[in-house]
Amino acid sequence: MQTADAVETIQRELTVFARRARAAAGRMHPELSLVSYTLLGHLEESGGCRATDLAAHYALDKSTVSRQVSALERAGLVARRPDPHDHRVQLLEPTRAGRRILARVTESRRAVFRERLAHWPEEDLSRFADYLVRYNAESGPGPRD
Repeated sequence: MQTADAVETIQRELTVFARRARAAAGRMHPELSLVSYTLLGHLEESGGCRATDLAAHYALDKSTVSRQVSALERAGLVARRPDPHDHRVQLLEPTRAGRRILARVTESRRAVFRERLAHWPEEDLSRFADYLVRYNAESGPGPRD
């Protein structure tokens, strides 16, 4: 396959992957979009952070993050707390309910991946994982989670 054809195939297949991921996220928890799931997961992994940190990490507009965070707060999945180092700043963190939903959705997502990849040889899985890590590391600013 020539480089131009390979790049076209990669672009097309990544688009299909993204569409399936959004659809699957909606089925697993209708109130938790893929963006909300990603933001909630980052908040848990980071131990909490500012909304501006989320926007910078995922290369999103602050208004996009603000809308998503507001929806997560209304749903009782995210709470604000003062930053212990700077009381002018509010940190976002998952609530207990947010952590429970995140754990449930994460396990559902893992089960789907395990099922889809169950027949792949271990060597192919390792290679695929390595390629995804490499692609994301070289893709410049933007989502890493």
